[in-house]
Amino acid sequence: MDLDQFRALRTPEGSAALAAATRVAGGDPLTAAAALRSAGLPAGLAAAALTQAELRRKAAGKFGPAAAGMFLTRPGLEQATRREVADRRAERLRAAGVRTLADLGCGLGADALAAARAGIRVYGVEADPLTAALAAANAEAAGLADLFTVECGDATAFDVTRVDAAFCDPARRKAGTGRRVFDPNAYSPPWDFVTDLAERVPCTVVKVAPGLDHALIPPGAEAEWVSVRGDLVEAALWCGRLAEVPRRATVCRDGDRPSGGQPTTGQPTAGQFTGVQLTGSGAAEAAVGPVRRYLYDPDPAVVRAHLVAELATELDARIADPSIAYLYADTPVRTPFARCLEITDVLPFSLKRLRALLRERRVGRVEILKRGSALEPEQLRRDLRLSGDQPASLVLTRVAGAPTVLLGRPVG
Repeated sequence: MDLDQFRALRTPEGSAALAAATRVAGGDPLTAAAALRSAGLPAGLAAAALTQAELRRKAAGKFGPAAAGMFLTRPGLEQATRREVADRRAERLRAAGVRTLADLGCGLGADALAAARAGIRVYGVEADPLTAALAAANAEAAGLADLFTVECGDATAFDVTRVDAAFCDPARRKAGTGRRVFDPNAYSPPWDFVTDLAERVPCTVVKVAPGLDHALIPPGAEAEWVSVRGDLVEAALWCGRLAEVPRRATVCRDGDRPSGGQPTTGQPTAGQFTGVQLTGSGAAEAAVGPVRRYLYDPDPAVVRAHLVAELATELDARIADPSIAYLYADTPVRTPFARCLEITDVLPFSLKRLRALLRERRVGRVEILKRGSALEPEQLRRDLRLSGDQPASLVLTRVAGAPTVLLGRPVG
């Protein structure tokens, strides 16, 4: 979509086209396009409307019902923060006393809209003219245009003395191609601007890729990793007076009530998206010991935040290999930070022995977990030639450096 197509979608004819596209979206795209053309819509307008309708369908998982009124691009949607995560961040900013916020590189406006919903006045800056126009339209659709305004320009030139906090989500895809950028110096804005921003603005938050090298974390900053329903979705750096701890893992699931850690935004209500947090230095090392009866597979946010040792302390657990993030304990403990399996068998990896054991146990369905193993789970599944009627969990790992397979079952 270009600016002319976007402007066409904002006309009464464009609104009608969007409504028609919404009714036929989700099926065969060629059939949907033919239906719109047969209704008399120009080909360009029909294509733009169908693209928006499909993107809105996909965006519902990130933005909920609000997606139905948003204007989107594919790269913008891929990089946009999920609404529940953006809302958490906005609430933390508001609790810290932030009243005005610069969103430098605001994209489609997901984080800025969350801040505006929390009552924060947001000044968005976006270099791409189309994306800036879409963000402004999204603010209008949400009824937040008085709290979130967008200017098209260079984020690095914004006068940050106008605000008491800054948020920056550097673009990590190459303009025009959409290819991922892995060199922080090639981000837009570049990494040196981001680190300088943290020194100039007392309250700065930077959204970064979950795979961020810990060596790039600015001194004194808090690094937080966030998972949603078991998927690691983002990391953020909280700088200046916003930094509370060196490392934080936030684990979020729908409808969960915290059974460990601290609630992120007060006590949850029925159906509310909630989160629990594990904090620590990120530098501690877990004690090493033998495999025990129960295995804990830590949430990816815990692993990436380097908080496995802190979780081990909570669970009275040990690791069996210094480089593998599986924890082992004698008793099961309910925790939101890890999945628990009861281990029934431990054996050095041997396809022949494993196949015989599974045949003996009448195992016909397996889930395969792995850390520290080069084996491909789907190939192993085929090689096992399973034929029984019982389920089991297989863990491919290393114990004291040796390839090992564990057989077990999930603990509720």
